[in-house]
Amino acid sequence: MAKSVALLVGGWSAERDVSLEKGKAVEAALIEAGYDVRTIDVRKNLPALIEALTPRPDAIFNNLHGRGGEDGIIQGVLEMIGVPYTHSGVLASAIGMNKAMSRAIVASVGVPIAKGGVFSVKDIVAGKALPRPFVVKPVQEGSSVGVKIVREMDNSPPIDMSDWAFGDMALVEQYIPGKELTVAVLDGKAQAVTEIISHTGFFDYEAKYKDVRTETVCPAKIPQDVYNKALEYAEAVYKVCGCQGLARCDFRFDDTKGVNGLCFLEINTQPGCTPQSIGPSQVITNGLSFSGLCAHLVETAKCLDPVPAEPASLTDAQDKKRA
Repeated sequence: MAKSVALLVGGWSAERDVSLEKGKAVEAALIEAGYDVRTIDVRKNLPALIEALTPRPDAIFNNLHGRGGEDGIIQGVLEMIGVPYTHSGVLASAIGMNKAMSRAIVASVGVPIAKGGVFSVKDIVAGKALPRPFVVKPVQEGSSVGVKIVREMDNSPPIDMSDWAFGDMALVEQYIPGKELTVAVLDGKAQAVTEIISHTGFFDYEAKYKDVRTETVCPAKIPQDVYNKALEYAEAVYKVCGCQGLARCDFRFDDTKGVNGLCFLEINTQPGCTPQSIGPSQVITNGLSFSGLCAHLVETAKCLDPVPAEPASLTDAQDKKRA
C-alpha cells in the first residue's frame, strides 16, 4: 500500500495565494513519486484541520508559507498530533521567522550581519533609527512582505503609516550595496550559490512572484573564495538555528570588499517548492529530480514526539505501564 501524505497548502498569511499555487507542483511531484496524496487547504480553524487529518497520514508535507505556516505555530500543532512533517521544527521555524532573533543567533557563530536593530515605528518615522540608506522590515514576515529600501534622497517617509500593518516595532538594517545571493541547504549540506538579479530595486514580493524579468544565475559569477564562504556561512546558519530538511539562506555581497563584503540577511526555513524555485533548482542542478526531492523530504520527515500506536484497550495500556 502506498504511503499516505497530507499536503498542507493555503494558510492565512499574506502568502496564502503563493502556497496554493505552488502547492500544485508539490502535489504532482508526490503523486509521481507514488504517494497517496491528500491535499488540505488550511484555514485558521483547528478542529477543521484535525478532522481533515483524520485518519492520520503517514507523513505531512508542510507547504504553508508566512505567519502561521513557517513560524512554529503549525509545527506545534503537528507535534501535538504526532505525525512526521517536512522542513524545520517548532524552534527553528520560530527563529527563522523572527528576523531580530535569527540575526542575534547567527552573529553568535561569527556570521556577519548588517548593522541595525529593532526600533519603534514612531522613532523610524521620526528619523531616530539609522542614517540613510537603510532597509525597513517587519520583524516577523516572509517573502519580503512589507520590506522597503529607504534611500538617501527619498522624499517619502520611511514607513507609510496608512499601509503599515506589522505592529509597533520594525527591524532597520544598514543597506548593503551589491549583489543578492542565496544558498539552499538540504540536510545540512549547502547546495550552490545563486545570484538574483531583480528589476524592481531588490528581491521583494513583486520580484519573487510577479515580475517575469527577475533573473537567476547559478552558479553565481563571484570570486571562488566568496562562493565558498557563502556555502560555509549557510551551513553554519542552518546548524545554529536547528533547521531540518530544506532551507535557504539569503545574503548581500558588496563586491567592492571581497569576502569581507558578504553579509547574512535571513534564513527561510520553508522556501518555495517548485522545480523553478531557487532552493529546489539548486538541488536539481546537483542531480536530484524534483519528485525525488519531494520524496526525500517526505521520507526524512520528523516529529520530535511521535504518537505511538494506541493500545487495544485500557487494560493493555495498564499492563504496558506496569511492564
